Amino acid sequence: MIQIRRAEERGHADHGWLNTWHSFSFNTYYDQRFMGYRSLRVINDDRVAPDKGFGMHPHQDMEIITYVLAGALEHKDSMGNGSVIRAGDVQRMSAGTGIVHSEFNPSIDEPVHLLQIWIYPEQNGFQPGYEQKTFSPADKTGRLCLIASPDGRDRSVSIHQDALLYATIVEDNKTLRMPTHENRHLWLHLARGQALLNDQHLHSGDGAAISGEPDIHLTGIDNAEVLIFDLP
Repeated sequence: MIQIRRAEERGHADHGWLNTWHSFSFNTYYDQRFMGYRSLRVINDDRVAPDKGFGMHPHQDMEIITYVLAGALEHKDSMGNGSVIRAGDVQRMSAGTGIVHSEFNPSIDEPVHLLQIWIYPEQNGFQPGYEQKTFSPADKTGRLCLIASPDGRDRSVSIHQDALLYATIVEDNKTLRMPTHENRHLWLHLARGQALLNDQHLHSGDGAAISGEPDIHLTGIDNAEVLIFDLP
């Protein structure tokens, strides 16, 4: 079964400096039908204006993944980490027992476009942690590139959950197939472009919950960049 979540049906807020879309209930947006999917809690599709950002704020007991699509985001946290996350970078922050951090667009003229993803950890109370990796377009084009996993294999960032996160770029008129597994569930998010998912047309920002399908196949239409969550 495939259930499509259209981009325009998501929660939306425009704060001037931040234009954000919520795939699942978040902050003032609430929809009891979309409180998350399995262990996946948040996908926020954020565009942050130049020289703006999120001041210091706390998190606890959540695996937070930042995936930058365009521009750059400066990160600072209470563990002493400081870095700039650019397009192609993936950052993992395990909030664990508690962390405070800020996210800021350091550019004076370029917006930053990012996805912020929250995944519930398998248990609470982990030690906070931080990790950042870079994945080039070549790493993702025409293949499933593992970017997050429980054991950090294949250069992926490691998370405290039995979940796998893949990124792929599907070229126009090319098809990528992914087998599914019993007792596993997929959430697909089309980060940009257009694609066919098992013959259903998806546009940028669309999502899909997938369970009980023997496999999925993605055909690129307009430089499709896709995230696929494999969840228990």
